[in-house]
Amino acid sequence: MSEAELIFTALAELSTRQIAENLEAKGLEENKIPAKKGGQIAKNARKELESKTGKKVVSGESFLAPKLTAGKTKNISKS
Repeated sequence: MSEAELIFTALAELSTRQIAENLEAKGLEENKIPAKKGGQIAKNARKELESKTGKKVVSGESFLAPKLTAGKTKNISKS
């Protein structure tokens, strides 16, 4: 992962944790809301940085191709 990817991942995790603590969320279902909100905070920050610099934050450095079982193929399209 690049330095920027690590920073935005940390921002998402910190935001999610603080929102969950503030809402006193317990369990998977209650934590889905803070997770979405924390991820959105990091996404918005990433998009703003990308728009200001003209450079993408997400790199392909840490991409791992899915493991396939014998005789099976998987169609992976970029979105």
